[in-house]
Amino acid sequence: MGDLTATLTGFARTLRAAGVPADHERTQNLLRAAACLDVTDRRAVYWAGRLTLCAGPDDLPRYDRCFAAYFGGERARPGRPAPAVVTVTRHTVSPRGEDAGGDGDQRALPATASRAEVLRRRDVARVTAAELAEIHLLLSILNARRERRRSRRFAPAHRGRLDARRTIRETLRRGGETARLRRRVHRSRPRRVVLLVDVSGSMAPYADTLLRFAHVLVRCEPRATEVFSVGTRLTRVTAELRHRDPGTAMREVSAAIPDWSGGTRLGEELKEFLDRGSGARGAVVVIASDGWERGDPALLGHQMARLSRLARRVVWVNPHKGQDGYQPLTGGMRAALPHVTAFVAGHSLAAFEELAERLSHA
Repeated sequence: MGDLTATLTGFARTLRAAGVPADHERTQNLLRAAACLDVTDRRAVYWAGRLTLCAGPDDLPRYDRCFAAYFGGERARPGRPAPAVVTVTRHTVSPRGEDAGGDGDQRALPATASRAEVLRRRDVARVTAAELAEIHLLLSILNARRERRRSRRFAPAHRGRLDARRTIRETLRRGGETARLRRRVHRSRPRRVVLLVDVSGSMAPYADTLLRFAHVLVRCEPRATEVFSVGTRLTRVTAELRHRDPGTAMREVSAAIPDWSGGTRLGEELKEFLDRGSGARGAVVVIASDGWERGDPALLGHQMARLSRLARRVVWVNPHKGQDGYQPLTGGMRAALPHVTAFVAGHSLAAFEELAERLSHA
């Protein structure tokens, strides 16, 4: 059963890489269907996957191609399947919003299940343009849903505490006759996340991918996510990241940020962020920076202490932490770390997956 689960989940990952929305819930439906089928029957497996993993008619041609490639042609093999080869077309966007391939150039990116696993661990600053575009494609299908927390507001429910006001109002409408007791429960809402992305020159190899990760957060929880760029000034880019298409969102962000590849004044920008009252209280605040502070590290330390008192958690993402032998020796990092709840890497797709998982249980 373990081999069957690995085979079918690998097939679902291949479909996601090809653009079919085979998410976790659809994959679980496929596994439940497979438990009731003869999995050596290729036709039965084909229809089970088609009915559970496809969301509409547009997905059917991609599903057919992936199924034929993944399960090796005319017959489904009971052993380990051959890796699927799926050709996708993707634009790469530079921090200035220009296509890496020139005017309308498109590059065919071969994506296989095994190749995707290798790319998950690759440092985004050390890959080719084609590999980076493939990583961005895999990042765009990342599930960044967050754990829900109890709100102070109430909603009507069949079970829960007595809703005296609704019960009395209904009793009065019925002329004093009580029909039934009304009840209510607390609403739930996702935990707010505020992301500050350093777009200075030292973060240039990672800023584009970090902003794409921010786009995933905004897309999954648009009302519970705020994103700012920091460098020589503080810029709110949440509205630009609400575009569903990652390429369009990145072009809008590129046009909105005036200080790409400039200096870093984290202490001053963090002070401005807190003085604005930008929603740090009770939120999970994520700061993505390498800590190269041009300003006074003491100011940064003071503002980080202030932030830690307001936020529920403070997570610092440093892409260099994923490198062997890294030590946080810069003045900015040494000033900030005593006030950080978690210090994590942000250099690869696997690191972003771990960060998304951490935020889902914040």
